Amino acid sequence: MSRLLISGCEAVVTMDDAGTELAGGSILLEDGVIRWVGAGVPPAAAMAGAEVLGGRGCVAIPGLVNTHHHLYQTLTRARAQQHGLFGWLTELYPVWSGLDAEWVRVAAATGLAELALSGCATSTDHHYVFPAGAGDLLEAEVEAAQEIGLRFHPCRGSMDLGASKGGLPPDKLVQDTDSVLAETERAVRRFHDPSPGSMLRVAIAPCSPFSASERLMRESAVLARRLGVRLHTHIAETADEEAFCLDRFGCRPIELLERLGFLGDDVWLAHAVHLSGEDIRSVAAAGTAIAHCPTSNLRLGSGMAPIRELLDAGVPVGLGVDGAASNDGGHLLGEVRQALLVARGRGGPGAMGAREALRLGTRGGAACLGRDDLGSIEPGKRGDVAMFDVSGLATAGVEADPVAGIVLAWPQRVRHLLVDGRFVVRDGALATADEAALAADAHRMARRIDGRSEGGR
Repeated sequence: MSRLLISGCEAVVTMDDAGTELAGGSILLEDGVIRWVGAGVPPAAAMAGAEVLGGRGCVAIPGLVNTHHHLYQTLTRARAQQHGLFGWLTELYPVWSGLDAEWVRVAAATGLAELALSGCATSTDHHYVFPAGAGDLLEAEVEAAQEIGLRFHPCRGSMDLGASKGGLPPDKLVQDTDSVLAETERAVRRFHDPSPGSMLRVAIAPCSPFSASERLMRESAVLARRLGVRLHTHIAETADEEAFCLDRFGCRPIELLERLGFLGDDVWLAHAVHLSGEDIRSVAAAGTAIAHCPTSNLRLGSGMAPIRELLDAGVPVGLGVDGAASNDGGHLLGEVRQALLVARGRGGPGAMGAREALRLGTRGGAACLGRDDLGSIEPGKRGDVAMFDVSGLATAGVEADPVAGIVLAWPQRVRHLLVDGRFVVRDGALATADEAALAADAHRMARRIDGRSEGGR
């Protein structure tokens, strides 16, 4: 039996229903589970044999939850710099056609390590590009997640609507519908672990209305429900997508999902930038959740999602960094700050507070992924804890409210990150992998992708 006492934090932000925060708080973890949280000393019997980790100078929060990503894009940053979504995709599809298992493994390890260093304990990934002969890409990223030590929710994505049939992606990057459905079922049966505290769960995720046929969208929803897994897609990201849906289907994107049986409380949707009032009511009535990706939406000029309106309607909202080619970074605490700024840019200074933004990155993310065992620091929840140092230069002056300070001040590297009670980051450094070696591997692979030799720039 392993025990770890995190002792005497500046504050423990529990994110429980009451929003409890404990000044001088401590947390006892036992075999990967939170057993006790309080401001005093845990029972002596529970302390027997416990390792003690001092929390002085740190704010402890639940491990952050990333609800939307494309890890393979980590090695294609800083491209298509002044395009909107459709132009950006058109420029990058030919690059991504070179994907193989080594690319995906290196990119996933790099992206997940970057997330870990930002305080992220759980990440999803939406992988939808499967070039012929590329190898087992889902296996490659699962192995990377196990190496880094994050809790992982990969989505088996898919595209079957190529340019010759009116879709956006080139035909060589789409798959046959029957093959997609068969491969998706095999992936779920191979990798999905529904057990409590699971480190690996799989979702089904046709890519988007402009790259997945109506049949694929509809049958993916049926398959997910037959297999008992969650369902995900991109939706309502841009005005171009709305025009595409109106032209091709005669309805708006959310209306299309309703028609295809794709809404429900087992679904979370990425982006949801362009929503009408009726769209918001439909999403709320279905119990569907939203993965808000504020930096990506700004980088591509897609707009600002109506997050205040969604929250007020009772819609669960989490945060996603989105692909590193449309964000160019993977700092999830930075996304918490960005969500606050976007909400205020859209609705004024009262639109969102620091603690509500932090809740999006913790409880909201857990709700998106259907995890009632994550997202808060409470007895019985999994031992996912992120500890941020508020004693350094960048947080000087936040003493009046250090909890708000970790959101409002420029986002910092996490000091410690525990996932299922195990150190993934300790004293600001990866505990599970060599950061310098990961970076060297990533730069080598990026040069290969860019067509340069090892002796290039």
